[in-house]
Amino acid sequence: MQHLRPLERRVLGMLDDGVDIDEIGRRIRKSPEHVERIIDWTSIPRSSLPVRRSPSAVERRVLALLDAGETHEEVGQRFRRSADYIRQVEGLAHYRLGLELLGGRRTRQEESSA
Repeated sequence: MQHLRPLERRVLGMLDDGVDIDEIGRRIRKSPEHVERIIDWTSIPRSSLPVRRSPSAVERRVLALLDAGETHEEVGQRFRRSADYIRQVEGLAHYRLGLELLGGRRTRQEESSA
C-alpha cells in the first residue's frame, strides 16, 4: 500500500472499515462514481519515481563556487538564499556524489520500496 497516494490509502482504509461508498464520497467531497474510480485506479500498477543519484545543476554550481574559495555567505548572495540554505545544498550534493560513487548499489530507501 506504500505505492498509493494518501487519498487512495484513505479511501481504501474507509472501505476496509465497512464505510459505504456514498459516505466515503461525502467525507472526501467526491461523487460516489469518483470514489469507485479511485478504488479502480488503486489496482493499476505504477512505477515509483526514480531516485536521482547525481547532483543537480544548482548543487554542482554551489560545489564549484565553494571549491573556488567563495564563502557560504557569498554563494548565498549569488543565489539570493541564506548561507544555511547553501550549506544544505552542499550537503545534499555531497550525499548524491557519494551515491554516484556507490554505482549500482541500491540505497535503503530503494530497497524498502522494491
